[in-house]
Amino acid sequence: MSLSPFDHPFLSGLFGDAEVAAQFSAEADIAAMVRFERALALAEAECGVLDADIATAIDAGLAGFSPDMAGLADGVANDGVVVPALVRQMRAAVGGPAGEKVHFGATSQDVIDTSLILRLKAATEGLDVRLADVIGDLDGLLERDGSRLLMGHTRMQAAIDIHAGDRLGAWRAPLERTRSRLALFAVDGFAVQFGGAAGTLERFGDAGPSVRAALASRLGLSDRAQWHSQRDAMAEFAGLLSLVTGSLGKVGQDIALLAQAGGEISLAGGGGSSAMPHKQNPVAAELLVTLARFNAVQISALHQSLVHEQERSGAAWMLEWMTLPPMVMATATALRTAHRLFGDLRRIGREPGEAGDHLN
Repeated sequence: MSLSPFDHPFLSGLFGDAEVAAQFSAEADIAAMVRFERALALAEAECGVLDADIATAIDAGLAGFSPDMAGLADGVANDGVVVPALVRQMRAAVGGPAGEKVHFGATSQDVIDTSLILRLKAATEGLDVRLADVIGDLDGLLERDGSRLLMGHTRMQAAIDIHAGDRLGAWRAPLERTRSRLALFAVDGFAVQFGGAAGTLERFGDAGPSVRAALASRLGLSDRAQWHSQRDAMAEFAGLLSLVTGSLGKVGQDIALLAQAGGEISLAGGGGSSAMPHKQNPVAAELLVTLARFNAVQISALHQSLVHEQERSGAAWMLEWMTLPPMVMATATALRTAHRLFGDLRRIGREPGEAGDHLN
């Protein structure tokens, strides 16, 4: 049994997305943490903090590392985070003097935050591809149906005729803008986390910023001074996800209303009814509305997580673990659903002269 619809045995048929879910598996999380520790050792050697042979031994010793997951679960129960138990296992795997230098100068939050950033970056690259596909779908619909007529509605009341292209353009423009915002965020928004015990990199002296920069470079992340208690970028990223799903939710609501009225839209597929076999429910459109509302609700949790007391918070931090991965999942599912829905949209609007033509 699962408590989440995203990986539920049958609800995942509606909400799930295996491609993005893989980024948030325990295996992916551990792999990203191990990647951090290997890159850290090499960055420290690059900056003269560790001997090169020590760093090479750490890198080689962790190359095939496979954790004892039961031991990690026990460690989390005891420590509240996975890193202390994971580091103990990694040190044992490397062994010798090199093993003692695994995780040198880092703290648990450095590892956990950087792991999340690595996976958010990879997931966002996939979201961008999907966004481009959805925008391309709308371009195709604009070309095919843009000149057809559609009854415009203001405040849920019939107003005057518009062209279908007017409605399609209102769907497309916010998605294009948000794609640009995501691209701008990606320039430096996915930053390495590296501050040590209290964010001061006290183990490195003057070499701290150089080690951090080398670590960021090896991980393909931007270099930024530690942000242990500065979570504005996380909240900004969550807002961008909600902009995507919110814009798609507007599309879904419009399509559901068009399907309710009938005559101005033709959809293939749909959802069957157990009680009324003649019905084809606009399930995909409804799902877009649901996912938009889901992400909108999660924004409040991310803004609560901005309140990090002093140099590090445990309570606020955990909120991000609980909310950001589902938000990414909801966004991925919404984009996949919109792509399928646009593929099923056989017609939107009507030809001049058909019933309801009021365009002057």
